[in-house]
Amino acid sequence: MHGLADLVGVGRMRTSNGQLSIMKNLLRWSAAVALAAAVAGGPATPLAQSTNQAPAEKKAPAAQTEGGKAAKKPGAHPFHGKLAAVNQVAKTITVGKSTYQITSETRIKKDGKPATLEDGVVGEPVSGYVKPDAQGKLAATTVNFGAKPKGGSEKK
Repeated sequence: MHGLADLVGVGRMRTSNGQLSIMKNLLRWSAAVALAAAVAGGPATPLAQSTNQAPAEKKAPAAQTEGGKAAKKPGAHPFHGKLAAVNQVAKTITVGKSTYQITSETRIKKDGKPATLEDGVVGEPVSGYVKPDAQGKLAATTVNFGAKPKGGSEKK
């Protein structure tokens, strides 16, 4: 029977009269080990496999605006500008092109003093802070009608 050692010539030492030397045996043994490791390891990455299935459907792209950029849902943010409209029935105010919902939690002030929605005057300055509610509408948490109070916290 012939073993791996017989195949690569390990263990046989021959003389220098044209026979294999120890270095050649060592080289053959190293080559055999490297070949066995390569075969046992297989390819590092699996090869692609073709299927007869149709490609999976791609997800629809996000809603896009006129500029081609994805539409972004508004988050919580401050607002300021001229009061364009007050709707006391729907409990909303409009500042510029944005409409904000007034809730029972909204803190309303006019000239730094507590006020109500009825105190808002179209054309006057208004500022505040809004955040999206459960329905996605922008609900005002604070509304300040009129000019910013001059007293307050000024930096020196």
